[in-house]
Amino acid sequence: MSETRHLLQLHDLDLLLEEARDPELTARLRRLGFGPGDVAAIERSRMRLLAQLDARWLGSYGRALQRYGRGLAAVRDRVCLGCYITLPTSASPRTRGTLTLCESCGRVLYWH
Repeated sequence: MSETRHLLQLHDLDLLLEEARDPELTARLRRLGFGPGDVAAIERSRMRLLAQLDARWLGSYGRALQRYGRGLAAVRDRVCLGCYITLPTSASPRTRGTLTLCESCGRVLYWH
């Protein structure tokens, strides 16, 4: 599995953990008939993914996650969907699905 896919999965797990740890959201989901997520299982999956990622991407992702609550942002038409700045043409990767950093907000960018 590629590093891009691992980082996308890590981002999804972090969002799931955030929701599972929110008591208001958990209560609302229970009223709708949904049980809360298994936090321990999500954390185990997260730890497995952390072991497979490069330290450079983990550091950048962790800083952005701590600062903005989201460590990863998609790019659409050369616009970072985290801070909505238009990225220079030189910032675009040579291949799709490649990770880069936003020069403005520091989030890890996923070009799709």
